[in-house]
Amino acid sequence: MAVQAAAKTLSPLHAMATTTMTDLWNDSCSVQELSYAIAHGAVGATTNPTIVIGVLKKELPAWRDRIFAMIEENPTWSEVEVAWKLVEEMAVKGAELLAPVFEREKGKKGRLSMQTNPAFYRNSEAIVHQAVHFDSLAPNIQVKMPVTKAGLAAIEEGTYRGVNVNATVSFTVPQAIAVAEVVERGLNRRTAEGKDNSRMTPVCTLMVGRLDDWLKVVAKKENICITPGHLDLAGVATMKKAYKIYRERGYRARLLVAAYRHHLHWSQLIGGDIIHSIPYNWQLLYNGSDIQVKDSMRKPVAPAIVEELYRKFADFRKAYDVDGMGIDDFDRYGATVRTLRSFIASYGELLALVRDFMLPDPDK
Repeated sequence: MAVQAAAKTLSPLHAMATTTMTDLWNDSCSVQELSYAIAHGAVGATTNPTIVIGVLKKELPAWRDRIFAMIEENPTWSEVEVAWKLVEEMAVKGAELLAPVFEREKGKKGRLSMQTNPAFYRNSEAIVHQAVHFDSLAPNIQVKMPVTKAGLAAIEEGTYRGVNVNATVSFTVPQAIAVAEVVERGLNRRTAEGKDNSRMTPVCTLMVGRLDDWLKVVAKKENICITPGHLDLAGVATMKKAYKIYRERGYRARLLVAAYRHHLHWSQLIGGDIIHSIPYNWQLLYNGSDIQVKDSMRKPVAPAIVEELYRKFADFRKAYDVDGMGIDDFDRYGATVRTLRSFIASYGELLALVRDFMLPDPDK
């Protein structure tokens, strides 16, 4: 009764963060957005190239002078070097906001996730090199690496080197299991050498909305007729199954939900020992709602919905079955390809923005 009474006096997200095992992260490094999230119980944050370019456009006046200063201070740097320096400084600012949480939680929470170059998705060595560098920027940095074939090797090696990883570009049960297994190997290698794992907090993201998006593309391409609303629960069903497996097998990585398309991606995934990384606009929507915060994580998606998805979509079977895909298949999965293309395009947009500072268009 005391928990229910407390929940009624808090915003829905704050109630989730303080009355359940489920953590809230902010899905950007924007100072304004992260400050709002922390006030509502957030204990972490995450970024990716799409988020970074969005934040930069929104807060460009605050960064304009600093960008010009970077260019002036480093006369031999290309737009690539300036762009990554900018990303690093944005991430460090976010990490500073979360530092009190990090200290309060003794390193178990309070981290800022920053993403390695999405163009490195085929190059394990490049991913690890950048991850180790990011890890050195602040004590509470978490590093995002893609769940591609090369990315998985990097996740194991990065974990072994003490990098707190956040596996991204991930949508499926087979990917979630593959991440958990390589994280276990990395942690076990550390233990065998007497290294401390007490502040290791590995995370595996499932981008539930992007799985739904992909299946909708498939439905349109293949002219598949499906009950309205069922495609909106494919990611939820996949996340619930992955969570059940993680609990049964005792994996030390935590699952994280991302890529929201509607409130079910949040309200149907509350109560478990997971993380929600929620964009600011969705936080405002959820906090302004009358949705009741209750334990929904262990309540399965209706069997009839899962059965229809399973029967009609080979790509749902690939996402839902433990052995639906092998590691060699991850790079070619539709949601993976679409997301990598999107992230790489956003990275290109970031370089173009920096280029406009370095070489202003003389025709404008």
